[in-house]
Amino acid sequence: MTVAVAREPRAVRINLPSRGGEMSALEFGPAERPVDIVFTHANGFNARTYASLLAPLAADFHILAIDQRGHGRSGLTPDIEGRTSWYGLRDDLLALLEALDLKNVVLAGHSMGGTASILASAEAPQRVRSLVMFDPVVLSPEAITANTGGGPIESPLVQGALRRRAVFPSRAAVIEAYTGRGAFKSWTPAMLADYVADGFRERPDGEVELTCAPEWEASNFTSQAHDTWDAFARSTAPITIFRAENGSTCRVEGHEAELTASGRITLQTVPGTTHFLPMERPEVVETALRTAASKP
Repeated sequence: MTVAVAREPRAVRINLPSRGGEMSALEFGPAERPVDIVFTHANGFNARTYASLLAPLAADFHILAIDQRGHGRSGLTPDIEGRTSWYGLRDDLLALLEALDLKNVVLAGHSMGGTASILASAEAPQRVRSLVMFDPVVLSPEAITANTGGGPIESPLVQGALRRRAVFPSRAAVIEAYTGRGAFKSWTPAMLADYVADGFRERPDGEVELTCAPEWEASNFTSQAHDTWDAFARSTAPITIFRAENGSTCRVEGHEAELTASGRITLQTVPGTTHFLPMERPEVVETALRTAASKP
């Protein structure tokens, strides 16, 4: 297999009957090799968003980057009614691990994807070699204790998601509108193009619309009744957390010593980064995943 072929992702679909449909994913690297890494994206994004970050690893490792429910090309239907947590996302990931009988894999993810990964690891330790989390969403223990299952709808994150423009004339129009603005300010043109490729779908009228509906993105912000700290405690795998220096969603202030006391969990703050740490420091992603996947 040539390097060029190895780096080109292959679109795959995995049937998950217990979860009500098919999970879509991008597969990198040699298909004949057991899966080394399962990578899970942030809220509102999709697997292809991270293609340029994962491709350099594809010559050496077999990587599966998934589209979570309600994102990208996923066939898993998002259901907002009565939703209070991310345990459904955890269960989707667990169903994938079981369907493919994956063992000894590195679970990795950005933001919501990192959180879904630790929640899954706590339930299936026999399948997980280690975890690598890039600015995961971790509420403080105090916030989890006070949480009743629904975040405030007046939250700026929720309101921002609900106000997102969902329909554009074309993908080119999306790229023009997003380039250099807002969350995409620090992104390379390739990263933005990859996000837009699977972040929008064609409509019958010829325009394009978000594959992650604003209401579903907002639901992910409000559904915070899951307990990430319990999952940290019950997981048995080594965990590496990379936290953004500015505006981090990994809210462990005052609990760092508690989190890292056993030595199984390491926490690093990456200078000069925001929540979009993977886009701003792709070399951190590559080095961390290569290191994790190379360990027995």
